[in-house]
Amino acid sequence: MLREDRLVKVLDFGLAKLTEKREVSLDTEAETRALVKTNPGVVMGTVSYMSPEQARGKDTDARTDIFSLGCVLYEMLTQRLPFSGETINDMIAAILKSEPLSPTNFNSEIPAELERIVLKSLAKDREERYQTAKDLSVDLRRLKRQMELGAEIERTKPPYKSAENATENATRILSARPTSSAEYVVSEARKHKLGFVVAAVILLLAIGGLGVWYFGNRPLNTKQIESIAVMPFINESGNADTEYLSDGMTETLIGSLSQLPNLNVKARSSVFRYKGKDADVKTIGKELNVQAILNGRVTQRSDQLTLSLELVDAQTENVIWSERYNRKQADLVSLQSEIARDVSSKLKTKLSGADEQRLAKNYTANAESYQLYLQGRFFWNKRTVKDIRKSIEYFQQAVALDPNYTLAYTGLADAHTVLPTYGGAPSREVLPKAREAALKALSLDDQLAESHISLGMILNYYDYDFAGAEREFRRAIELNPNSAAAHQFYGNLQIHLGRFEEAYSELSRALEIEPLSPLINRFYGLALLYDRRYDESATQLKKTLELDAGFVPAYDTLANVYRAQGKHADSVEAFAKAEEALGNHEAAVLMREIFAKGGWQKFLRAMIDQPQLNYRKSRYIVATYHAELGEKDKAFAELNKSYEEREFFMIVLKVDPRFDHLRDDPRLQELLRKVGFP
Repeated sequence: MLREDRLVKVLDFGLAKLTEKREVSLDTEAETRALVKTNPGVVMGTVSYMSPEQARGKDTDARTDIFSLGCVLYEMLTQRLPFSGETINDMIAAILKSEPLSPTNFNSEIPAELERIVLKSLAKDREERYQTAKDLSVDLRRLKRQMELGAEIERTKPPYKSAENATENATRILSARPTSSAEYVVSEARKHKLGFVVAAVILLLAIGGLGVWYFGNRPLNTKQIESIAVMPFINESGNADTEYLSDGMTETLIGSLSQLPNLNVKARSSVFRYKGKDADVKTIGKELNVQAILNGRVTQRSDQLTLSLELVDAQTENVIWSERYNRKQADLVSLQSEIARDVSSKLKTKLSGADEQRLAKNYTANAESYQLYLQGRFFWNKRTVKDIRKSIEYFQQAVALDPNYTLAYTGLADAHTVLPTYGGAPSREVLPKAREAALKALSLDDQLAESHISLGMILNYYDYDFAGAEREFRRAIELNPNSAAAHQFYGNLQIHLGRFEEAYSELSRALEIEPLSPLINRFYGLALLYDRRYDESATQLKKTLELDAGFVPAYDTLANVYRAQGKHADSVEAFAKAEEALGNHEAAVLMREIFAKGGWQKFLRAMIDQPQLNYRKSRYIVATYHAELGEKDKAFAELNKSYEEREFFMIVLKVDPRFDHLRDDPRLQELLRKVGFP
């Protein structure tokens, strides 16, 4: 950049410094010194331009610089930063968790290709970014050539209208060759014209030796598609009982495509929020930041199945490819593999032999067993006691028809594992069944990440075998680095062990994959609660409830945040809203009445004694109320029973602020030892 005193200055991101002595009055280390002085121990760098890996303190490489450059390009085009916040922590959280808004939201004249280049530079996963500066240079140079060609065409047109004159003036800016590019940047920056912005992008990159190139506005179907959202297939059968089929086929296709290493496939939680809603392709594409949308319609008539698919360019809304499949229901299993192969070919995805095998793999050849598995997953996703029990019945029927059906055993393990968390059965009753199913799944196929996740959950929640659980979660991540569940449950384990930095890292990765998941967002809020960052936890949980206003675990956790803060009225209200979300309106009314008449102490007593209020409370939860009432002996009696019954809540004992005033009691230390905390 050219200073007013004619000194050319190289701008960096706060870390570079001049190593040679110069007779120039420059403080080359001022930014770095200030950062160290005010934020000792912080990851070095200017936060606004940090990449996710740099913000986490992980190893960096050339792709890290490409992300920082993407931040600069975004700022030049929009006059605002892609990630912002009131504090450094807020900015880091935005970099790790939030997707930048489309630059065209702030400047509608930005070329679509330039927007794509910038957003690709800002991909959180560095595997999805430009891998080298040369790759970025190629695309930008093509952009420059296209713009110069457009400018030449405009100059050859007669100036019939004033609007055309304005266009010609703008293009002259783009094609001008100033004697000093730095001086040009300084002089034109004050004008804030689109022409300047695009030209400045080109000039900035030229200074860095990248050059500029235009990729061209080629149709999306002539190049590889790198991101896709498989929208919930529409059930056109006119029968709600077959809803499991449309949902299940969607979920299966998402799972198949997610195994491809170079394809960003939006997760179930991200796409199913659009189910039943009237949203246009462009809106969905912008909100999910994908290049293509796959829509599907399923019709079942007797034993005949019809599936219509349509792959759409999210930017232009043009149909890239469409297909209609008519099959017998007995061919459902092979149909799913055929669809996965067809879709991947239309995405121009280059498949290795291993990729092709993964797409073609069927875990059962029995169509009826497969349908029973889809029904099991359909009800498991509803997450109520009644539906989880129904899912167990379907999974059991699936393995009865095909005793070697790995996915069905994994479903059985998952259903039995989560049942106690919703008050559906004691852990001692169902967790051994969960372990048996998970081990059976692994004996059939130890390369399935889902099976390792299932076993890791059991080792964590029931066996209190934290080392074993960590081994299984790490193995799941090795098998499928894009598994949000693997990162989520591994992060949850780190919470229980008090390793909060590791927990935030894993949960942030899970949120990168599934940013709209209420479950993962709630886990992040839980981590903040157990880390005693109460205000941040409350903010995170409120954002979670914006995603799903009926998500009961978020209300429960928010109630405990308010408990820890001493905001008793807010805590009671959050507890009451949890009951209302479950349909227990009488319990919600009773909670509010008891607190209004008797205050917090009476409320705690009622949560212990009132059957209407403690029906879904575990012994561990009851112990928290005794502890807060100062009834230590009763609290430890309940905690010991909780341990004997292997309640999964015991795994948070080490970090739970509800027992902070018992930390000096040797009985608590003995319990922590028995549970097996390191």
